[in-house]
Amino acid sequence: MTLQQEVRHESAVRPWLGVAAITASLFVFLTTELMPVGLLTPISAGLDISVGAAGLMVTLMGVSAGLGVPFIVAWTRRVNRRVLLATLLAVLTLGNLITAVSPSYPLVLGTRLVMGFASGVFWGIGVAMAMRLVPERHASRAASVVMSGISIGAVAGIPLGTALESLTDWRTTFLIWSGLSALVFVAVAVLVPSLPSANAVSVREVFLLPLRNGPLRLVLTAVVLFVLGHFGAYTFVRPFLEEHAGATPLFVTITLMAYGAGGAIGNLVAGPVVARNARGGFLAGSAGLVASLLALLFLGQSAAGAVVTLVVWGVAFGVVQLSQVTMTQAAAPETFEAAMSLNTMAYNTSIALGALVGGVFADRLGVSSVVWFGIGLTAAALLLVLAAQTSRTRRPLV
Repeated sequence: MTLQQEVRHESAVRPWLGVAAITASLFVFLTTELMPVGLLTPISAGLDISVGAAGLMVTLMGVSAGLGVPFIVAWTRRVNRRVLLATLLAVLTLGNLITAVSPSYPLVLGTRLVMGFASGVFWGIGVAMAMRLVPERHASRAASVVMSGISIGAVAGIPLGTALESLTDWRTTFLIWSGLSALVFVAVAVLVPSLPSANAVSVREVFLLPLRNGPLRLVLTAVVLFVLGHFGAYTFVRPFLEEHAGATPLFVTITLMAYGAGGAIGNLVAGPVVARNARGGFLAGSAGLVASLLALLFLGQSAAGAVVTLVVWGVAFGVVQLSQVTMTQAAAPETFEAAMSLNTMAYNTSIALGALVGGVFADRLGVSSVVWFGIGLTAAALLLVLAAQTSRTRRPLV
């Protein structure tokens, strides 16, 4: 290879290294936010609180991630995006460290609340950053690579956290995640080039978007319904499996890995499908998730049934996740970062509300009721998008 070829190769590879660093950022933000899902039982025992109260660790982080992101993204619209992402990772690193050593439940909740602001801003800027790093013709591929961090988190992150807890304790798990977040901070500082802010808008303009943009408004409504149902049920997977399948910590780890593997498959399958028809991908994924939740109620008492059901659930989620991001971009291509901040607000607030309502259902009516809650809300999202697809409008969603 000549010197000129080496230079060309490095110039072609380096942007993708930056995309990889952003993908790793998504991994640590996502796993930090959802880590309590696999640790609800030991956290509740360690802090002497109920399982429903432990679920508030997900709720509060989702609340701040959702409600804060449109404001912070707009207020930082002149801040270099690499600098902003590095700052967010520093907050995450410190937050995980405080969680690991916190002596009290209120301090844990307060820390999660602050980390949520950082997480929400990442979701608002991360995909757009990756798409800017590569040539325009590869932008969709870069977005898909970053979104694969969700599947990686489900396959490796959350199950790994569950396994680490079974070998050590939940505090050590968060301590390890603090170190991992610090490593990703270094990777972003080294691999992501300077990215001056682009296409950012004021707070007022952000909130006017869904009022002026019907397709975006429909996407956001569908996201709220789907995420409420999905995370309302998913947050309480471990208690459900422990109660109905007699699951051990090892079996919970296996089933969560099965779910994550399904998500990776769904993300891989969804790529070419969503590029052609994002709305069709959303419908197919939502239908698959409704079916998998119904199957969990009737087949989840056996080990094989639980694993198969979680795989199907993961596939469905992987398809919907990439579909809804693509639908958001198609609905607001000129203001994608602002639209994603609204998407993040809807998404993370719904995670919080889903976990909160799920906790009430779990504590008062049992964990099976949370699954029915998930079925109802996911079916509502499916029907909403289906109605939009079958109606005769002059402006299609995608």
